[in-house]
Amino acid sequence: MENFNFYAPTYFAFGKDAEAQTGSLVKRFGGTRVMLHFGGGSVIRSGLLDRVKKSLDAEGITYVELGGVKPNPRSGLVYEGIELCRKENIDFILAVGGGSTIDSSKAIAAGAVYDGDFWDYYEGKPVDKALPIGTVLTIAAAGSEGSPDSVITKEEGMIKRGASGEAYRPKFSVLNPALTQTLPAYQTACGITDIIAHLYERYLTNTKDVEVTDRMIEALILAMVNEGPKVIANPDDYEARANIMWGGMMAHNNSCGVGRTQDWTSHNVEHELSALYDCAHGAGLAVAMPAVFTYTMRHDVMRFAKIAVRVWGCQMDFDNPERTAKAGIEALRNFLISIGMPKNFSELGAKAEDIEQLAHTCCYGNGNTSGILYGFTELKQKDVEEIYKLMM
Repeated sequence: MENFNFYAPTYFAFGKDAEAQTGSLVKRFGGTRVMLHFGGGSVIRSGLLDRVKKSLDAEGITYVELGGVKPNPRSGLVYEGIELCRKENIDFILAVGGGSTIDSSKAIAAGAVYDGDFWDYYEGKPVDKALPIGTVLTIAAAGSEGSPDSVITKEEGMIKRGASGEAYRPKFSVLNPALTQTLPAYQTACGITDIIAHLYERYLTNTKDVEVTDRMIEALILAMVNEGPKVIANPDDYEARANIMWGGMMAHNNSCGVGRTQDWTSHNVEHELSALYDCAHGAGLAVAMPAVFTYTMRHDVMRFAKIAVRVWGCQMDFDNPERTAKAGIEALRNFLISIGMPKNFSELGAKAEDIEQLAHTCCYGNGNTSGILYGFTELKQKDVEEIYKLMM
């Protein structure tokens, strides 16, 4: 295990009707003038936005609203939010929604206190300062409610990139599993897929002797495999929703990733798909992960074989461990398909003629002049092109 520092100070209010605490939590963490950031229809139709406003009113907290966040959140709305924060002297950002809303809120929070272009942070500049952020979560997926990460799509060129920094960790997050019960099955499945991806990409490590975090990751994936089909079959299963919601946060606040190298190839590969085709992030990951794992498996066959046995119940073939590793990847793929995820490139709306462009942007974006993706293995553009071909 490698040396590490870990500090995750987010305060969590978890359970039924937890959103009633929002106003008092904003006040507790110093908010007096709030930008209320959200997507659109669902938080309004469900009455959630009104309940959050009521809790702010009860604490005498003033707020301005900025709706319109879309999946794969866009830079244009971030710039609008930054200007609104400056004009209204906002001192706290409150995100009401899923990962896209939270990611957009984080970008606004950093940009509002930065003299330059917020996109600098999404080209590698460390995020060291931001307005405080709180969240009211409506979908278990991205884990942004507890993480130091954010992903934004730049509309000029449709480039999707991530930024990270401890200033991005929310001061508090409200997690009411009941808020996810009205989600369509497809969105629920996309969220479960994203959670599993966050776990796999920590599991694929070159660091030796990390049994504790290995076991934590395996347990969380097993929980998703157990609870996922329950909520697809019965959207009102509160207890299953609760396990998925807390598992999604645990998957990405990095408690499972400390002391070990990590691999984010699947996310890098997928970001190009959702940027170009505007497909759901989880759906893209469902197609990308099996392809990436198939291509990189031989780098450490026994790691793939271990998760195949421990999570997917595959029989260990000691004479041919590659067979076990492949069986585990196929089991993952079949599980994702079983909960309603796409199985190939065409189901995402992706096109074979775009593969060279996708691979080039993947390898050379974000200021990466080397053209190499570093992680579990080192991949060049031709490698990434082969991965996209495996998705066909």
